[in-house]
Amino acid sequence: MKYFTKEIKTPLSYNVSLTAYLLDNYDFDKQRQRPAIILCPGGAYMMRSDREAEPIAIKMMSLGFQSFVLNYSVAPARFPTALVELASAVRYVRENASEFNIDSNQICVGGMSAGGHLAASLGVFWNSNLLKEYNFISNEIKPNALLLGYSVLTSGKYTHKDSIANLLGTNSQDKNALSQVDLIKQVTSNTPPCFIWHTATDPVVSCQNSLLFAKALKENKVPFELHIFPRGGHGLSLANEESNYGKEDAVISEIQQWPNMFARWIKLLFD
Repeated sequence: MKYFTKEIKTPLSYNVSLTAYLLDNYDFDKQRQRPAIILCPGGAYMMRSDREAEPIAIKMMSLGFQSFVLNYSVAPARFPTALVELASAVRYVRENASEFNIDSNQICVGGMSAGGHLAASLGVFWNSNLLKEYNFISNEIKPNALLLGYSVLTSGKYTHKDSIANLLGTNSQDKNALSQVDLIKQVTSNTPPCFIWHTATDPVVSCQNSLLFAKALKENKVPFELHIFPRGGHGLSLANEESNYGKEDAVISEIQQWPNMFARWIKLLFD
């Protein structure tokens, strides 16, 4: 196993770090190419939750993924700073896919809560004029699949207001800016396939975010898998003891299955 943190240069004035958790290839299979996942922890664009970083990265690694955690900029940095950083991270991973034993056509981007908004933002904007302005080449930064857990996906009726306020700052009352970061409105047939999960009882980010996003995917004929678990609060991460934070109701056996569900879905998607 290899573990390192790399500073990633971006087209903006910010640099950002990417932490890698990489499996070695075995002597009997030295040419193996693995899927990769770049994770964006949640935190309302105000902070980055450690519970949604290394614990998920290590779990993904145990399922055969080369894993990365993006330490993206949060408030007072505003849109599209974090998006540009994520695009830069995907480009870096794809450019170094051979060295990292990664299949360059199996690079996934995932996130929880506001981190899911960031991951989905790249999913809808990877081939947009917005990112071309920063001299990105679309195919270099395209995610091949998205993982979205209890994600903020709308700036409309069911939004998480704090996330959008931290993302937009003084523009959070501007109708055009709000519309731009309402990702349900931005879904097209070019949006990558998505694995989405949420809980029906999430009191912070309504599961309507995931339901409406899935509806938009269906309307645009984008493949997806959606799971709405019947119980559980917000910020569950792996919903096990490893990612728990002292709350008995944050350990939920049925939700602990989502990483295996995701890994199975990825295998079916890319086979």
